[in-house]
Amino acid sequence: MSTTHHSTHGPDRPELRRAVEEIAGSGFLGVQVRVNDAHGEWVGTAGSRELGREERPPADGHFRVGSVTKSFIATSVLMLVAEGRLALDDPAGDHLPGFGLDRRITVRMLLQHTSGIFNHTGELEEDGTFVPGVPWRGREWVEDRFRTYRPEELVRLSLSRPARFAPGARWSYANTNYVLARLVVERVTGRPFAEELRRLVLEPLGLTGTVAPGPSPEVPEPHGRSYYRYEDAGRERTVDVTRHNPSWVSGGGDMISTTRDLHVYFSALMGGRLLPPGLLAEMRAPEATVGYGLGIFAQATDTGTVFHHNGATIGSAALMYGSPDGGTTLTAGLTYVDDADVSVAAAFQSAQRRLVDEVFGTGPGPTASGRTAG
Repeated sequence: MSTTHHSTHGPDRPELRRAVEEIAGSGFLGVQVRVNDAHGEWVGTAGSRELGREERPPADGHFRVGSVTKSFIATSVLMLVAEGRLALDDPAGDHLPGFGLDRRITVRMLLQHTSGIFNHTGELEEDGTFVPGVPWRGREWVEDRFRTYRPEELVRLSLSRPARFAPGARWSYANTNYVLARLVVERVTGRPFAEELRRLVLEPLGLTGTVAPGPSPEVPEPHGRSYYRYEDAGRERTVDVTRHNPSWVSGGGDMISTTRDLHVYFSALMGGRLLPPGLLAEMRAPEATVGYGLGIFAQATDTGTVFHHNGATIGSAALMYGSPDGGTTLTAGLTYVDDADVSVAAAFQSAQRRLVDEVFGTGPGPTASGRTAG
């Protein structure tokens, strides 16, 4: 496997080169990784930009980040809390009249996945049964991949299903929580989320590669390609799905970014440059089930706590990890051939562990990556 390695500061990092090569060889089409730490900045790529060609992935290409979107939404909500526009313990329904939300559901519960609302992209029951929501797998999704779903449509689908539990009683990862959280941002400010994201986060940090695309199917250049494999009339077909309308997942995971932008963003967030100390502490405070705070995971390692939010969507995935002070970050974009069985999921979990081990020491175990949730 050929590898491109760029090191702008510090010594060569053969252990990172090997990790990137191994990840590309484990089932991913293209891999781009950025590490910023005490050794400087290291950027490496491996694999291919597109299927059947040898051209390597761009070192700072754009990719769909899946559930990393949730971190940007949570940060935006918390910044509005800091501005006095709303409070974490406001009933979410006060800001979203018309949905008939249970008044016990607070803004905080949306951000922490403790609302009990059914996930509009489907729920995996404890017995292994998958209860579907909007289509995002198989031929049905492929043939309808440019359809536009309105956020309100996704919310109403979720609310038409029984709640999974009473608000605040348990934890359950659900895209719809973040569809609602993004709607809260829009209703409180009177502006589209993309505009508020630019005002609050992108422009202050100088992030030029990050996009909240809405229903647009486009991915800015440069970028690698994403694919989906499915069966049609007994034949296996592989389709380029780089361009698709991500409104099916909406606030659960529709954003696009680069490894550089994710590094700058997460370093600033962890370093206290976006939120006041009290709100950053609330964001980091983990719920007991899986260590989920408000839009980020907190995981203990042998060398201390690592904060992160990863994501995966159709044919594309992202990793975003940071130390508590933001001084060390790991960001990565991965493209692959996806399928209805989510067969790359094990390789995705392995990639997380492999890279986190190298950058932060003994890494956290598998956590909710968002594969079925954007």
